[in-house]
Amino acid sequence: MAEQLCTFFLNGIYFGLNVQHVQEVIRPQTMTHVPLAPPDVCGLINLRGQIIPVIDLQQRLEMGESAIRSNTHLVDEPQGFNIVVCSHDEVVSLLVDEVGDVLELTSATFQPPPATLKGRMRQMLAGAYPLAEGFLLVLDTEKILEVNFKSHLI
Repeated sequence: MAEQLCTFFLNGIYFGLNVQHVQEVIRPQTMTHVPLAPPDVCGLINLRGQIIPVIDLQQRLEMGESAIRSNTHLVDEPQGFNIVVCSHDEVVSLLVDEVGDVLELTSATFQPPPATLKGRMRQMLAGAYPLAEGFLLVLDTEKILEVNFKSHLI
């Protein structure tokens, strides 16, 4: 059995999301800042009439604030990409550095998350695929979206 993954890069690390959860990939849009929002919420965008939150995925995975996010305040043209994902009728945009290809990989090579990974990133990984040039870390979309915003505000 094969799995199709939308691939992308965060801070030079190769990640993937199941394409069944990916609605679309777009260039960053003008965001509206949300006062008192958790630190990993960049703001809100209007996507064809639907207001959706933009999440700094690098920060959500506890990899530090995205360089793209810090630079958006300095340049007129936002950089990077937004991957719009949906799960259980919840639609969210994930801010990533660069988008890769859609890969189809056989589930026979799928492995559990590497033991060397710690913290929130490991908790949000479904597993990994070994590739000739390293690993493709597969994120669990539902776990990314289930992070409770209240925990950031308490």
